Amino acid sequence: MSGTCKACARCFFIKVVDMEYNIGDIVEMKKKHPCGSNRWQIIRVGVDFKFKCLGCEHIVTLERPKALKIIKKKINN
Repeated sequence: MSGTCKACARCFFIKVVDMEYNIGDIVEMKKKHPCGSNRWQIIRVGVDFKFKCLGCEHIVTLERPKALKIIKKKINN
C-alpha cells in the first residue's frame, strides 16, 4: 500500500503524535465530564497524562495512548 489514507489508524496515530502537549495547555475532550465541562488543563505529561477538569477541578490520570485518542483539540490560550 502506498500513500496515506484518511481512515488508516497508522496515519491517524502519526498525525496525533506530531501534536505537542505541554503542562498548562488547555484541551477539549470528545466527551463531557459529568459536571458538564469538556475542557481540561494538562498538569502532567509523560508516560501518562494527568488532567484537571476546568469545571469542577477533578483530577484524572490516563495512559498516554488513551489520552491522545480522546483529546479533540488543543485550545489556544
